[in-house]
Amino acid sequence: MKTLFLSLAALPLLAACATTPLAGPAAPEGSTVALGQPVQVADIVLTPLRVTEDSRCPINARCVWAGQIIVETRVDGRGWRETLPMQLGEPAGTHGYVLNLVSAEPGRMAGTAETDPKDYRFAYEGSSPDRPLD
Repeated sequence: MKTLFLSLAALPLLAACATTPLAGPAAPEGSTVALGQPVQVADIVLTPLRVTEDSRCPINARCVWAGQIIVETRVDGRGWRETLPMQLGEPAGTHGYVLNLVSAEPGRMAGTAETDPKDYRFAYEGSSPDRPLD
């Protein structure tokens, strides 16, 4: 009986945790962030999780195709969470928001090793249904 009471008493606390978007604070809007670091964009929080593709043309080479970088990004809103594959320069939409991955650093260099995931930095921008992009 005591175990049942404790379980029921903890239920509201667990429910609150399920709707909390993040455990830690997000970087302010306009910040450049590393993988796993959340950033505030409009009134939601974006967290780059992993680079799923980086086929960008190296900075010091000529290419017929510019290539692309795609970053799996978690999007946390009030009461919802979604993961989107975000491509540099291509808008993505969810729940009325328009989101953009606007920069991904460092650029690739021909003749060097692949970028270490801890070295990547990303910048995002976005608009909410209440605040369109300029």
